Amino acid sequence: MSGISQNQNTQNNGSSQKDQPEKKKETNWKTELLSWVEVIAIAVVLALLIDNFIIINATVPSGSMEKTIMTGDRVLGLRFSYWFKDPQRGDIVVFRYPIDDAQGKGTKFIKRIIGLPGEKVEIKKGAVYIDGKKLEEDYINGKWTVENDGYTFEVPDGEYLMLGDNRNNSSDARYWPSIALSSGLTDNVSEAVSYAYVPKKKILGKAYVCYWPFSDFGSLYS
Repeated sequence: MSGISQNQNTQNNGSSQKDQPEKKKETNWKTELLSWVEVIAIAVVLALLIDNFIIINATVPSGSMEKTIMTGDRVLGLRFSYWFKDPQRGDIVVFRYPIDDAQGKGTKFIKRIIGLPGEKVEIKKGAVYIDGKKLEEDYINGKWTVENDGYTFEVPDGEYLMLGDNRNNSSDARYWPSIALSSGLTDNVSEAVSYAYVPKKKILGKAYVCYWPFSDFGSLYS
């Protein structure tokens, strides 16, 4: 009886030893899978944080900023550019389009800052005047002939006036009050004028560089 019992124990021990590599292999596979899941999760979280708090990655769908930014160009900017300082004239910025923003839509525009808070901006005969002084604009795309006269803007505190570099083909502050009226946002002309301006809190960041296509690669301010 004792001999049979000993033999059975030996067989059981041998079976147990054979199972160990399989269990170890299964454990290693699960550990590796878990590590990959952790890496992917961390990468996704970092990407979301970078996209929402650090980098602006935008594709420009129209020609409103030509010749500075061409149709279809992809640009990069920084969201924290104005955390500790105010936007400056000449900055190219990504912001929430005032008309769509008032309707709860998330449309983003990219334009150049022309008027600063408290300034009087006049458009007369194809030129911009800031508090009576002509603004030199070497970035404009060609001769400005469309809607180039008869505009006066009194920029409110904390807000900014935006125009496109391609003045003959840009939906910008010149048109937004009329769009506000025609879209039914308001029927009051004085209130419609408020849609010509972009509050600082609606500016998402400053654009710095075009990165695609590679033929257009470079700073937006060179």
